[in-house]
Amino acid sequence: MTAPEYYPLSLNSLTNACNQKSNRNPIVSYDENAVVRGLGRLQEKGLARETLTSGSRVTKFRHAVFDQFDLSRQEMAILCELMLRGPQTVGEVRSHTERMSTFERLDEVESTLQGLAEHDPPLTLKMLRETGRKECRYMHLFSGGLETLHDFSEETSAIQISSEDKIKKLEEEIARMRSELEELKRAFSEFKSQF
Repeated sequence: MTAPEYYPLSLNSLTNACNQKSNRNPIVSYDENAVVRGLGRLQEKGLARETLTSGSRVTKFRHAVFDQFDLSRQEMAILCELMLRGPQTVGEVRSHTERMSTFERLDEVESTLQGLAEHDPPLTLKMLRETGRKECRYMHLFSGGLETLHDFSEETSAIQISSEDKIKKLEEEIARMRSELEELKRAFSEFKSQF
């Protein structure tokens, strides 16, 4: 959607695109064999296909998502961003999709996400709001359903545990500083009494 002049992609181009370091979550380093296996699975699901272009000596690949799902440009932009960057808030989705499709308001993004969640089969999921976060995030369901959500829940629990550890350390640090302050007050009071 953002670089149609390079599309469809050869295996080498696709491997390089997968291994880009910007706008990816997680950042990966796939070799061609891994990309071929991924393409095979996508082709089995009808989500990618080989294509021949005039004047090209190598096989190229294109997505076939539109063959499987009736999606608007806005819906496709949202799914692309969720696949590239992982779960995101409505505001993050809006700002990240600007190059592919614009949304005038946040409620427009949210209603599009809700439509994708109500799709048959569901394509997105609104995650529970995590402790310490102001907003809920949305995730795509192309890599799985509830088991994927379970993985994110475990990741969130690890974040919460580390936050609890941080709080405990801060409390210990405050207690130590209070003790030092009391010691300084006592020493100052003794020093002051000498005059």
